[in-house]
Amino acid sequence: MTAIAITATAGAAPTLRLRMTARGRRALALLVAAPVLALGALAGAGLIGDAVAGAVASSSASTAEFEHITVVPGQSLWQIAEAVAPEADPRDVIAEIELLNGIAGAIQPGERLAIPAQYAD
Repeated sequence: MTAIAITATAGAAPTLRLRMTARGRRALALLVAAPVLALGALAGAGLIGDAVAGAVASSSASTAEFEHITVVPGQSLWQIAEAVAPEADPRDVIAEIELLNGIAGAIQPGERLAIPAQYAD
């Protein structure tokens, strides 16, 4: 909150003096910080990642073709990574599969996943 003090001197117009209280400072800080925190949370969740990263649209269509696999019940990304690239670190392969397919670790049976070209047969 703010406190307003009005002081009057003889023959002069009254002057207003605005003073910020501790509660008012906290409210103002929260008001300023809320949008910054909200944008940070959205960027962290990947909802505005492309816009923040500077993604640019182009008129050319992508002609890349990828090998696809279908997830079977009980299969994990780790198992898929070991199957498609037994010589590579599974964590790196999982990261590339997630990036290519726009997923964050959660896969469902029956889902088709594109495999990065360097791991395709």
